[in-house]
Amino acid sequence: MAEGNGESRGRLSRRVRSKLGREARELLQAGPPTLDLMAPVGPQVPDDARVQQALDLCMRAGEVMLSSGEDAAETTNAMIGLANACGLPTVDVDITFTSITMCCHRGMAATPVTSMRLVRRRALDLTRLAAVRDIMARVDRAELDVHGAATELDVAVSAHHPYPRWVATAGWAGLAAAIALMLGAAPITAVAAFLVTGAIDRAGRVLTRWGLPSFFQQVVGGMLATGSAIALFATGFFPAGTRPSLVVAAGITVLLSGLSVVGTVQDAIAGYYVTAAGRAAEIALLSAGLLTGVVLALKIGLEFGLVLEVAGELPTDGGQYWRGIGAAAVAAAAFALAGYAQWRPLLIAGAAGAAGWGTYGALTQFATVGPVAATGVAAVVVGCAAGLLRRDGRVPPLVVVLAGITPLLPGFTAYRGFYQLAVEGVADGLVTVTVALGIGLALAAGVSFGDFLTSPHKRAARPAVEPVPQ
Repeated sequence: MAEGNGESRGRLSRRVRSKLGREARELLQAGPPTLDLMAPVGPQVPDDARVQQALDLCMRAGEVMLSSGEDAAETTNAMIGLANACGLPTVDVDITFTSITMCCHRGMAATPVTSMRLVRRRALDLTRLAAVRDIMARVDRAELDVHGAATELDVAVSAHHPYPRWVATAGWAGLAAAIALMLGAAPITAVAAFLVTGAIDRAGRVLTRWGLPSFFQQVVGGMLATGSAIALFATGFFPAGTRPSLVVAAGITVLLSGLSVVGTVQDAIAGYYVTAAGRAAEIALLSAGLLTGVVLALKIGLEFGLVLEVAGELPTDGGQYWRGIGAAAVAAAAFALAGYAQWRPLLIAGAAGAAGWGTYGALTQFATVGPVAATGVAAVVVGCAAGLLRRDGRVPPLVVVLAGITPLLPGFTAYRGFYQLAVEGVADGLVTVTVALGIGLALAAGVSFGDFLTSPHKRAARPAVEPVPQ
């Protein structure tokens, strides 16, 4: 018995010494480099023609993604993945808001090939974005070669919209009407928001055709939204007890929905500071144009003795909570419809909008959480939904992000701040505008964090380096 115990203690002692010895050797062994820089490229170098074809395909796909509102990190990763699928394993992509530069390194065997493309126009087309993502996925699955992918990309980029232009106008107008109902407006106020926003969209289309810069288009949009509501109020269009100022709040929400607030914060978080700075400058300029238009219309109304006061506190009863969820779903789906989305993204966008507003309403009405914190939590829910859809791959996550946060945009708070700047005083107006800015930042940061929580993450592996012949 004693001999058996002695043998057991001996085996245990040998195992402990062996384990400690291995740990000591690993501790003293030299570790790998902190960062892999200038990894050598092997002799298998693609020819110039194939490199040019693959780079052109990647650049055009990246242009569609960036012009549709995708952030720089998502666009960069998609382009690098497409290049790898096309046989270019060593590429670099640099995005600076209005330009895309891509370089293919070919080691010491051949000179690198660099291509640059400018992104001059930005337009929301969710159907085109979905088609381009589908082409990239098929290339990754080896279902398409470079030539076939380029042909299908030509078809996708040059294809007509799936709906007539007036359907998109109806989508923007429906978004404004749904936002008004979500804020507790009467049906007549929602009808006014529908008509005013439809007129703003048609006017914006004419101004775009004339080549008017976006800043002045925002000024015109803010003046039309506020001036039309004041004119309807002066003519007695709104019955007693209604809140015509919600027409302006809904119009401001629609004009804010075109700003890439989420993409700006995502670029800054991902380290694309130049692109984030460019987007931030664009948002600041367009927001200043919107502020100018609203304040000018309010000042003109004051000259004629017409004051469109801000509505009081929004209703917080249980019935309004459920009506708000339904209206938020309609608003998100209407936004997706204005972006020419197909039926599946429309349904998913509506569900994301309902989930986001339901979370926000529950926190603000039943848990007495502040608007900034509640907006951030609701945005995390929307971001989680986008991350889960990223695993599926059939619906672009951008659809969920843009449509899901649209009901949460601070249109009502922004109008309250603009009104205070024009009528009550600069100090109060700056405080309210700052709150609206905080809500926008909470939206963007929450979406980014939710997407990070649910997106598939892989441990970064050392790249396989092909040995260079001596």
